[in-house]
Amino acid sequence: MAIEDLRNNNTMAHILDALEEGTDIGHYGRLTFVMVAQYFADEDEIVSHLQQDKDLSEEEARSIYSQVTDKAYSPPTRERILDWQSHQDFQICPNPDDPDAGNVYQDLTFPKEVYDRISSYHDQKSQ
Repeated sequence: MAIEDLRNNNTMAHILDALEEGTDIGHYGRLTFVMVAQYFADEDEIVSHLQQDKDLSEEEARSIYSQVTDKAYSPPTRERILDWQSHQDFQICPNPDDPDAGNVYQDLTFPKEVYDRISSYHDQKSQ
């Protein structure tokens, strides 16, 4: 898999485009990017993309990457993305009125362990 595979999802393509333009995608935009991108690219490639955000140093980018991977965060749901973007200027989901927008699970395929962790979490929550 490659980071360009993220362009199969409109939200992730929007984030990649914003990064390429040097846009400050905000804390939650960065978090969303890393939570998804960790399954498509290695640390150096993710950090390199994050550093295109004009307000982020390499050290900060690596810190976000470590935070996400050390805690094995799963990619966020659409609802989480919409909540997060309400707390910052950058709109992570470019079209929040579209019920399919912001759903990274719709267009991207993650490793089986991601779906297993989500299923396990929901099982525990229901008990």
